[in-house]
Amino acid sequence: MTEVCPVCGLPKDLCICGTISQETQKIRIYTKKVSFKKIVTVINGLDSKTTNIKELTKKLKTKIACGGTFKDGIIELQGEHVDKVKEILLKEGFSEASFS
Repeated sequence: MTEVCPVCGLPKDLCICGTISQETQKIRIYTKKVSFKKIVTVINGLDSKTTNIKELTKKLKTKIACGGTFKDGIIELQGEHVDKVKEILLKEGFSEASFS
């Protein structure tokens, strides 16, 4: 017997809850200067209940080839990578309307 999603009632392999939640998030990508005039790209507004932020951070760091961290639902990447991050998030299934 297949598992059923408690939210939408569909079988787990047909569940669309994750896709819908990615499309409704309001993600903000911006840069800021930290100590010693270094630039950091900040990704804010991700829902930690529906998105595995730790896994997403690891993917971003690998694809961009930079260091970074996440805490309190905010991802910080070393360097200026706004365009690259947006492109990767679009490929991951987030919608264009999610970005502000």
